[in-house]
Amino acid sequence: MPNLAAPSRVRFEHRTDTPLGIGTASPRLSWQTTTAPDDYAQTAYEVEITGTTKQSYVVESADQVLVPWPGEPLASRERADVRIRVRGAGDWSGWSEPASVEAGLLSPDDWSARFISPRDNALGSPAPLLSATLDLPGDITKARLYVTAHGIYLPELNGSRVGDDELAPGWTAYQHRLRYQTYDVTDQVHAGDNNELEFLLGNGWYRGRLGFREQSQVYGTRLAVLAQLEVTTGDGQVHTFGTDESWTARESAILADDLYDGQRTDLRRTPGADSPVDVLDADLGLLVAPDGPPVRIVDRVPAIALSTSPSGKTLIDFGQNLVGRVQLTVRGGAAGDEVVVRHAEVLENGELGVRPLRSAKATDSYVLAGPDEVVLDSPLTFHGFRYAEVTGVPGLQVEDLTAVVVSSDLRRTGWFESSNDLLNKFHENVVWGMRGNFVDVPTDCPQRDERLGWTGDIQVFSPTASFLFDTAGFLGNWLSDLSAEQLKDGSVPFVIPDVLRNPEPATAAWGDAATIVPWVLYNRTGDAALLARQLPSMRAWVDKLTALAGDNLLWSGGFQFGDWLDPTAPPDDPFRAKADPDVLATAHLARSAEVVALAAEVVGDTEVAREYADLAARVRQAFAAEYTTEGGRVLSDAATNYALALQWALLPTEHQRQRAAERLADLVRTAAFRISTGFVGTPLIADALADTGHADLAYRLLLQTHCPSWLYAVTMGATTVWERYDSMLPDGSINPGEMTSFNHYALGAVADWMHRRVAGLAPATPGFRSLTISPLITGQLTSASAKHLTPYGEAAVAWTRSNGEIALSVTVPVGARARVDVPGASDAVEVGHGTHEWTATDPYVAEPELPAEPTVRQLIDHEASWDAVVAGARESGFAADDALLAARLERYLDQPASALAEAAGDPAAVRAALESLLNH
Repeated sequence: MPNLAAPSRVRFEHRTDTPLGIGTASPRLSWQTTTAPDDYAQTAYEVEITGTTKQSYVVESADQVLVPWPGEPLASRERADVRIRVRGAGDWSGWSEPASVEAGLLSPDDWSARFISPRDNALGSPAPLLSATLDLPGDITKARLYVTAHGIYLPELNGSRVGDDELAPGWTAYQHRLRYQTYDVTDQVHAGDNNELEFLLGNGWYRGRLGFREQSQVYGTRLAVLAQLEVTTGDGQVHTFGTDESWTARESAILADDLYDGQRTDLRRTPGADSPVDVLDADLGLLVAPDGPPVRIVDRVPAIALSTSPSGKTLIDFGQNLVGRVQLTVRGGAAGDEVVVRHAEVLENGELGVRPLRSAKATDSYVLAGPDEVVLDSPLTFHGFRYAEVTGVPGLQVEDLTAVVVSSDLRRTGWFESSNDLLNKFHENVVWGMRGNFVDVPTDCPQRDERLGWTGDIQVFSPTASFLFDTAGFLGNWLSDLSAEQLKDGSVPFVIPDVLRNPEPATAAWGDAATIVPWVLYNRTGDAALLARQLPSMRAWVDKLTALAGDNLLWSGGFQFGDWLDPTAPPDDPFRAKADPDVLATAHLARSAEVVALAAEVVGDTEVAREYADLAARVRQAFAAEYTTEGGRVLSDAATNYALALQWALLPTEHQRQRAAERLADLVRTAAFRISTGFVGTPLIADALADTGHADLAYRLLLQTHCPSWLYAVTMGATTVWERYDSMLPDGSINPGEMTSFNHYALGAVADWMHRRVAGLAPATPGFRSLTISPLITGQLTSASAKHLTPYGEAAVAWTRSNGEIALSVTVPVGARARVDVPGASDAVEVGHGTHEWTATDPYVAEPELPAEPTVRQLIDHEASWDAVVAGARESGFAADDALLAARLERYLDQPASALAEAAGDPAAVRAALESLLNH
């Protein structure tokens, strides 16, 4: 029996690194216990805090995730070392290794520095350098640099880069909240009067282009930096040096910089003459410490191929659609030679496919200073690309190019694998798509003139995101911006941060990010304090919807995005979804009201919980009366609306529910298992099928490779998830629609179903304190597995089918329990921590036999027989593909199909049988 290990992985709040400059005086604590006796259950923990004094606190509790800080609140700048030990029924464990935490500047009064701005630096001017020479004392024991900017900044101290942040301070709702960063620069300073501190400023989100309306300078016209260097000497004295009127500004070699258009650099230029700066009057009360990790370089991808396009251009393929920039090594050029790097996600007709970029130039250029070898880089911008076009470099070699991948440096927490290579690649594409669109803000796309924090996209994707990466701090920060940007009437802007500033932005599924994202984060992390913080915002959104719905509680009319990018909508009209937008809107009112009731119950507000639970019940009743029939039909007869009605309990009777499930299944069949849902229905349809007894159809849908489907893009060589199922058409041309991104995570939301149902790993209670292990084992796969780093430690599930046997393996971390649906067992099994294994007879050794007298529905469900019929129909010229054939058979699903099944091997006989059936 294993011994009780000392706690490990001690963390503060949701910080995944050493929290230098944490923004709360009483940070909550979490830890993990990696090994323990089989019968171990924590009954108490002890926290030892060593700061100016050493204090120890014993707490009788089984909790180990986000427990309250037991000591005195930290003061600004105060550092503490924390050790933890735990106890079960017996003795105490050993102590954890010390974990350090240091508070940031918790009050505006802690800042003596002031924002400074170059005097003559209008938009379009070269990027400015702001600097000072500082005289520092001797015997320095600690040095901290606190920084933020209007714009983005790159800091250098004594000729060396400070930190490894990219695009700092990131993007927040600057008029409400501005993040500052804290750096340990103890090893970069020295005694004396020659300490050079310098900041390169770029336009970034603050002053550069934002959105598709040709906007710039949305937040202000002047770039500025706020920096405060604090050095502590051996006698305990703190010496402060801040930005003020004594600093100077000069022009850099960067002539232009923009996140959308790129960066232009003239390497011949030396920094210009020093000029004075202005001290700006800014509200330091807006400053906040980071909740999550910064943007960093998270990967480097070497170029894999170099080719010449039909027009003679030099093209480079990095093999992966990614987000970042190209680093290019050049040598031997003459002063004045120009190198130009253009970026795109795809090729079309052998050339760089730039039409999807719309007005974004996505071009970096450099004027060389001479023949010396130099690495060209553009750190004040980023692009979304797989391909680059390089001009001005004779003799370019593939080894000279590297793609630098930038993203918020989120800790990877989730993995999935199966026996289907296409499905595995799709999952990898979801990961890459998330990485590319989580650049400080959860954006829709990273490449064109948009790159905005669309609320609808993250609303549907948040369950997948929170499994794949530790997003608690990242999305917690974004939700703070959502609350700050929310209108007084409760409306939620379409994008956060809100640069569109529509006067009446309330729309279903998008605004519901205000309720759904906090609820998802609570369920995945157990953070009830986040729910309490967001509850006023959640209530305000639902109150707004209730007002829009009026006395009949039906949210109808007005602007809606609807089931955005339904694959049947025309390329130039993404609003034309099958799902009636009024049905969809009222469904979301019911769902969000329910979520508010649940959240209020969690935080202990029973009166509010009752109020919104009653509202949800009344909206459901109104929905059923207005939009459903007694026979289970839902208005507009669209797959998305059936999925909403089934998953959100909008059908009051079991008969309606059963008939609606049958209708949804038939819609999937008659679409020939090609996806027919847009952004809203995609996360729900597989669950709606599986939960109503049609798991086999859900798998047929998931594993489809024809267009439109999740795997179609994989067959076309995609390395990220696309905005449209057919962003690239089968002939290799780009979809003609104006919005055609090749890196858009929303349709990858189905990966959450892959984690929870295909592999079978899901939280049963918030924070994965208990797990539900319930894999949907299928004959269409021979194995599937998932692993997730929960707040308690690693949880994993894997199942395989081999030699007539199913093997299931489950790993539960210490501190958690699991309910396991064991294959072949009549009742679920409850297990504690450790690894558990079961075997059972495999019922999926062969596909079930087709009935002797099948119906058309049964024939379609029998994959091998249906494929044979489709092949015969295509060869005989009766139907061009399975989708057309299935659609033509919709009215005949209950008709006998034995003649058709018997004719499957003979195209002429198949045609005759089909004609006979359709003429019946």
